[in-house]
Amino acid sequence: MASDTKATMTNLETIALGIVQGLTEFLPVSSSGHLVIFEHFLGFREPELLLDASLHLGTLIAVCAFFRDDLKRILQEIGSLVNSGQYRSFQDSPHAFLALMVIVGSVPTALMGIMFKDFFEGLFGSVTLSGVMLLVTGGIAGLTRLIPRSHETLERVTPIMALAVGTAQGLAIMPGISRSGTTIVCALLLGLNRDMAGRFSFILSIPAIIGAVILQFNAEALGRVGIIPLGLGLVSSALVGLLALRILMGMVRRGHFYYFAPYCWALGLTVILLSRG
Repeated sequence: MASDTKATMTNLETIALGIVQGLTEFLPVSSSGHLVIFEHFLGFREPELLLDASLHLGTLIAVCAFFRDDLKRILQEIGSLVNSGQYRSFQDSPHAFLALMVIVGSVPTALMGIMFKDFFEGLFGSVTLSGVMLLVTGGIAGLTRLIPRSHETLERVTPIMALAVGTAQGLAIMPGISRSGTTIVCALLLGLNRDMAGRFSFILSIPAIIGAVILQFNAEALGRVGIIPLGLGLVSSALVGLLALRILMGMVRRGHFYYFAPYCWALGLTVILLSRG
């Protein structure tokens, strides 16, 4: 009977983790910051790395499902360029060019992850720092209220822009800093229009998520976690992540990204006060 209860709790726990992952991975409120907070104040133990990989795989499925038309056209245009051998036509193939910019943007993210991995992981022990970084995330989201519509005119990502957004994505490894918030706002500040800023941000996340899943996969942990809990976590993070993506992209297009700022400020201040109390 005890084992059944434990299995039920494990299943419920993974579903809850999937919901949290799906929401906070895409909304500009920092999934890493919420994980640190849940661990510290709610006793929400850190998931097994294999389970964490499963949750990330769920969010990857959500991104691929939401942007399936873009990904399909990327594959079609790259295939056409390869078959024709006319690689100089990248400039005339917008989706193939977007894929090239994703590769460019992934370089600084990968370098920062490799070079500063230990440093960033050490920051996860500080709840106060997570609170401070949530205040920063709120400031980043609120900054969009000041960006005039006339500034957001570019329809194509440039190499410099890709490097800048990729660097912003690398910095978002810090707990409390939102990946989506940082990358989208960086693109908006550089003049990219709202729709393309959101699309590039999330398509850029695909290589990063794949890399995280590969690094965290551990076949030996499969027996400890179980196939059912892994599946439940994956499904819940994918479904909730897809819903969160729909909400966020709609808010980005309407210019309502700053709506998330008060939540980040309130949570950040609360965390700082409680951690010092």
